Amino acid sequence: MPEMLQPVDVVVVGTGAAGGTAVWPLANAGMKVVAIEAGPRANVRDYPFDEIKNDIRDSWGRFKANHEVPTTRPNSRVVATRPLGAIGPMMNAVGGTSIHWMTQSWRFLPWNFKTVSESIKRYGPNSIPKDSTSIDWPFDYAELEPYYDRHEYFAGVSGQAGNVQGRIDERGNVYEGPRRRPYPLPALRDSGFTTMMANAAKSAGWKPYPGPAGIRSKAYRGKAGCTYCGFCGWTGCFTDAKVQTNVDYIPVAEKTKNLKIVPMADALRVEVDDEGKASGVLYLKNGREYFQPARVVLLAGYTYGNVRLLLLSTSKAYPNGLSNNHGQVGRHYIAHGLGSAGATGWFPGQRLNRYSGTLGQFTAVDDLDADNFDHTGLGFIGGGMASATMEAKPIGTANSIPPSVPRWGSGWKAWLRENADSVAGVGAQLEVLSYEDNYLDLDPNVRDPLGRPVIRITNDFHENERRLSDYVQKKMVEWLKAAGAAEVWTAPQGPRSLSTHAYGGTRMGDDPNVNVVDRWGMSHEVPNLGILGGSTFPSSAGRNPTQTIQATAWRTADHVVRTFK
Repeated sequence: MPEMLQPVDVVVVGTGAAGGTAVWPLANAGMKVVAIEAGPRANVRDYPFDEIKNDIRDSWGRFKANHEVPTTRPNSRVVATRPLGAIGPMMNAVGGTSIHWMTQSWRFLPWNFKTVSESIKRYGPNSIPKDSTSIDWPFDYAELEPYYDRHEYFAGVSGQAGNVQGRIDERGNVYEGPRRRPYPLPALRDSGFTTMMANAAKSAGWKPYPGPAGIRSKAYRGKAGCTYCGFCGWTGCFTDAKVQTNVDYIPVAEKTKNLKIVPMADALRVEVDDEGKASGVLYLKNGREYFQPARVVLLAGYTYGNVRLLLLSTSKAYPNGLSNNHGQVGRHYIAHGLGSAGATGWFPGQRLNRYSGTLGQFTAVDDLDADNFDHTGLGFIGGGMASATMEAKPIGTANSIPPSVPRWGSGWKAWLRENADSVAGVGAQLEVLSYEDNYLDLDPNVRDPLGRPVIRITNDFHENERRLSDYVQKKMVEWLKAAGAAEVWTAPQGPRSLSTHAYGGTRMGDDPNVNVVDRWGMSHEVPNLGILGGSTFPSSAGRNPTQTIQATAWRTADHVVRTFK
């Protein structure tokens, strides 16, 4: 029998970008909160300048996630398998994936919240593929803007505003939605490479700007500014200049004495009472089972984790999984891995010095995103933000070579000695629609060490995304050539279902027949169950989701506080 613990107001599963943000407004309002986390607490000693440990082996997943890597398949006619050498894009630690994220700190564009209705309005009903299940968000950009603002000023996001209360500033993103005030910190410094790519973008007729970063460009609220060490991606920041929930939100929430973190604990299931309401979370820690009762349960894992925990939480009231009596858990899955376009260029004789900077230093272009260009006759809708970033590392560089260069041996080594600092890539993350045949469920054949089935991803390329990818990839080639690249090459586009940007599975919307949670992130079927994170997104966007995950998590937490009684 599990050990029964003292009841609390709210139990949160996961302490990454979603859960690690939500605990602050909950605890600050006086609510008693327990947060269950599968990994340990991290500190600066855990952030070595080690490309193999961080980027290649992703050692943070060893606690739980790497034993739960989903299987993938393009369609239901084939058996799903784990990709060779796959490492789950989930990080187990207090702070979660907010520790090793890539720091691009985006607001979605106003158009991203109304993709379906705006496309139909401009291009007609046939602009949406017939097999797409995409819907608009149940609220618009203006409703989320205050929470974007709160996060940016609480944590210290760096950037150059392009639209402050309707006043356009061409130094920033002229396509962004109106913001109530500028960024709290200036953008990270330019480099020779980002300036070169900005000039090339201007020559193409685009409007480049310095991208926003979840890295403090100077000291802010007692935390240090960036040192430009060049080791941000896939690891934490040794100076705490990077926006991480274990640095920015969780410590202040713990100071209220209203938050208790339970690390190294594996959530097994959400239990329900006789009325079908969530009663708490059963978890495993040090080989023992514990039950944490709570009046409200918030699931804040990664998309795959949220869906899996719901499907594993079967009961008499929910025989097919918690909050799944309408059969919507796992549906409407979207992976950014199916929507990306990139190119790499060689600049002979030029030292680009991309080793001396962080991923947060980048030139961004929005001219190819959303509906910022006319899609008439193109056969697709949507687009993607394009960027040229700093932060190169040795192993990544050794694998970024022109097709004409040998892949090993003396010729390969000789080429790297002369050209390792003369290669750079550009890329765009593309908006992907949801489809009826792209979904998540439990794999009947593959189980984790506890004997529980892992998530199975069924996901394939569709024509809208194929055409969009081809179109934007050609633009990426043109951008590099405009910058002076002597040789440009691309990687083939195709299904990459296991994604670090995964959405859907517990979709948000007003209609309980086709959505799992309502506009506040609360379950349609289980009134005291909330779900946070990308799994609730009705659509993707052509940009990273982290800041939108944090803004929506804060919004849901505020709703819980307001309606708790």
